[in-house]
Amino acid sequence: MSSLDQRLAARIDAGVLSAIVPRAGARAGQQAAIINKFAAMLSPLLDRFQVDTALRIEHMLAQTAHESDSFCTTEEYASGAAYEGRADLGNNKPGDGKRFKGRGLIQLTGRSNYARFTTWMRAIISDCPDFVANPELVAEFPWAAWSVFFFWSEHGLNAYADRDDLLGATRVINGGRNGLAARAALLAKAKSAIGALQADGISGRQAYAVLRRGMSGERVGSLQQALAAAGFYSLAIDEDFGPGTENALKLFQRARGLTVDGIAGRETFAALDPYLAKAA
Repeated sequence: MSSLDQRLAARIDAGVLSAIVPRAGARAGQQAAIINKFAAMLSPLLDRFQVDTALRIEHMLAQTAHESDSFCTTEEYASGAAYEGRADLGNNKPGDGKRFKGRGLIQLTGRSNYARFTTWMRAIISDCPDFVANPELVAEFPWAAWSVFFFWSEHGLNAYADRDDLLGATRVINGGRNGLAARAALLAKAKSAIGALQADGISGRQAYAVLRRGMSGERVGSLQQALAAAGFYSLAIDEDFGPGTENALKLFQRARGLTVDGIAGRETFAALDPYLAKAA
């Protein structure tokens, strides 16, 4: 792994995740919460499980985004009744279909997978829960994030990512070609977002990932400070991208002849660059 790849893994944050998926409308709040929780755990887990090159990160994020409905859920929407009696999933007791429905960001499914996840997890965190006895916990953080890396590492998905083999990875994850076009679109967005980070790393410029309403953190605070320095923001610098920040950003975009969408991406940050220096 090159030093550039090491820096890349460390720079995957909520902004990168948000850049990959469409904003979820009525589920935007839930989506932002899941993105923020997942992003907070990503850097050390990417490092630990050697998901540490652009292709590996891109494929993992695209597949995880698809399986979690664009980071909108950590639990399958269906009841799980369709899995009842599935011997291949280890569902050998009445009610196992619903009990062990898809959970986690990559939708762990079936009694046997929950049992394997427990064994795998306890080799890392000895006092973690028994997920067979408490299957609902797989939908909660931190386990929803850990389950992604369990599935990814146990199924050797880095090898598929290294070959840029979307179809092969999809067959491992979902058993066929289910949602292949949507996964391809997410992968293209992931490659665009990661490519932007790589370009910034090579040029030596500070990287600013896409920021949008519902996000929070230091980068949102820097955006607010820059908008204030440009004369477009007069509210509190609270590191919370709410309606006030969005409205100020739209005013700035309109004044600079940019796309007026209230989303801070590469072009908007380029226009804000002189003010970011003042805000630093």
